[in-house]
Amino acid sequence: MADPSSYRPAPGSIPTDPGVYRFRDEHGRVIYVGKARSLRQRLSSYFQDVAGLHPRTARMVRTGASVEWTVVATEVEALQLEYAWIKEFDPRFNVKYRDDKSYPYLAVTLGEEFPRAQVMRGEKRTGTRYFGPYTHAWAIRETLDLLLRVFPVRTCSAGVFRRAEQVGRPCLLGYIDKCSAPCVGRVDATEHRRIATELCDFLAGDTGRFVRSLEREMKAASDALDFERAARLRDDLGALNRAMEKSAVVLPDGTDADVFGLADDPLEIAVQVFHVRGGRIRGQRGWVAERDAESLADLVEGLLQQVYGGDGGEGVPREVLVPVLPADRASVQAWLSQRRGSQVDLRVPQRGDKRALMETVTKNASQSLARHKVARAGDLTARSQALEELQEALELPETPLRIECFDISHVQGTNVVGSMVVFEDGLPRKAEYRRFIVRGDVGVDGAGPDGTPRVDDTAAMHEVLTRRLHRHLRDTTEAIAQPVDPETGRPRRFAYPPNLIVVDGGLPQVNAAQRVLDELGVEDVRVVGLAKRLEEVWLPGDDFPVILPRTSEGLYLLQRVRDEAHRFAITFHRERRSKAMTTSALDGIPGLGPARQRALLTHFGSVAQIRAATVEELTEVKGVGPALAATVAERLAAEEPGVAVDPATGEIIDPPPPPNPGEAAR
Repeated sequence: MADPSSYRPAPGSIPTDPGVYRFRDEHGRVIYVGKARSLRQRLSSYFQDVAGLHPRTARMVRTGASVEWTVVATEVEALQLEYAWIKEFDPRFNVKYRDDKSYPYLAVTLGEEFPRAQVMRGEKRTGTRYFGPYTHAWAIRETLDLLLRVFPVRTCSAGVFRRAEQVGRPCLLGYIDKCSAPCVGRVDATEHRRIATELCDFLAGDTGRFVRSLEREMKAASDALDFERAARLRDDLGALNRAMEKSAVVLPDGTDADVFGLADDPLEIAVQVFHVRGGRIRGQRGWVAERDAESLADLVEGLLQQVYGGDGGEGVPREVLVPVLPADRASVQAWLSQRRGSQVDLRVPQRGDKRALMETVTKNASQSLARHKVARAGDLTARSQALEELQEALELPETPLRIECFDISHVQGTNVVGSMVVFEDGLPRKAEYRRFIVRGDVGVDGAGPDGTPRVDDTAAMHEVLTRRLHRHLRDTTEAIAQPVDPETGRPRRFAYPPNLIVVDGGLPQVNAAQRVLDELGVEDVRVVGLAKRLEEVWLPGDDFPVILPRTSEGLYLLQRVRDEAHRFAITFHRERRSKAMTTSALDGIPGLGPARQRALLTHFGSVAQIRAATVEELTEVKGVGPALAATVAERLAAEEPGVAVDPATGEIIDPPPPPNPGEAAR
């Protein structure tokens, strides 16, 4: 690889104007294209210390052999030129968010003499209107089959059309009135184009005009006693309604917008986009791409550039809704407006239906990323490669067939919990997950105002691993003598020792874990740490981390294990916090379990009403006998009533004043 300092431009030679730059390798191939508001500032950032760069960026500058730039007048021109160069050179280090061949469109070839409606993939052609994209091609064909009843536009290929024109006989669709048969002269080119234009208007969202027109014609035919024509129009109207039912109504009529949702992790990003036309969802698509070191704002800018770079006119909607605004919103919005030919509103929805739709799209993106991870984890070849890469990178004596990962979760040292997740052969073993309540050491770490011990991450990790490895040593000793549990007849839980222990954290957490292994004399288990910020793998006692390639299957497996431990710990921590914050005066009463508590609260409405009730009134509740009712009344009478707080607002609720006996008598 080349040294970046060997081709660094001379100081002061880079202009401060906006422009577009290209990195080339030693063979002259373009490997990266980017734009900048200030070329000097942006390019200088690439030639700093390589150790401080993101791994992907560092690999790019080491692969490059030269850099060149082009100055433009405005940032909008920079966007246009950057897209043109990315399209022309297809640089390997530019993140690709889309694949034009992935999703089918319903296309109407208005550029032909006799326009044709068909399913199309690939690059978009001039003179053709596209609608979609659709998830499946069969969805296009079902929709088109319904619409051909009302809009009998040509759907046959050029060869079939010419054949029918030569023999003077239409195809089957012409005989069943699902084609106007321009091939045999039933309609001329002008009339057929009118039908194709009406189909395009309907697909673009102008549905109400056609529905109202059919309803008027059906009523007129019925009044004229032409019931056969009225029945045909009724069936046509039903076909239009069924076609519209396939598109969910999410926004008011006349709303044209594209709604983007993002879900990301340190390595990958999932994109989902809903295409809303006329208030209805006309298409949906999504991608999973490799995550670069850029911020979400830069990712959104690159995404919009790639999605709309090849579109123009109505392909760019009036509104583009994104979760995060690009860094240079004004330039991107001006560029989109130029592509459309009219004003485009680029914004983040804050409230209402559009905000709710944005949340739905984001949820779809999260699910798409989760499905992608599951599919990747289910690949046997990828799992085997990941385990081999870990063995080589960490210099393990054998393949880590069993990996245990530990994580600590707390809020300012309170409600400290730990989690342990187990992966065997690259797959999770959820039956062997464990949760730990960290007790802490008050004499060492101190205690909070409420007397509960406070511990830091390293102390908590030390305690959790000590308890786990004590169990490991005990079970290993018992397993040697008796590998099968005599009570259950199953293999002992921890008779299979871990090959690798992963902790969520950097060097301090790794050193704390290694101290536990040294104290207990465990020598057959290796420990590593995975830091979140740069995804560095730390080994105990080493001052420098192990850097795995971003595309490494081993790094992906470590991330998946770490994220699963983090999720498991946070879930347990939230459960404990919820229990600690939702105590009731009824909890400590003997004989009053959750079912009877619910029955009392359902009957009386609140603890205050239960406290005010007599023993006879308490016995009216199902499951509450005289003895239990007396115990409840005695306990609640002895306790001071607490302050009622609205859980939604945090507002203190004043109890209602007691009724006046005199007023009650009146």
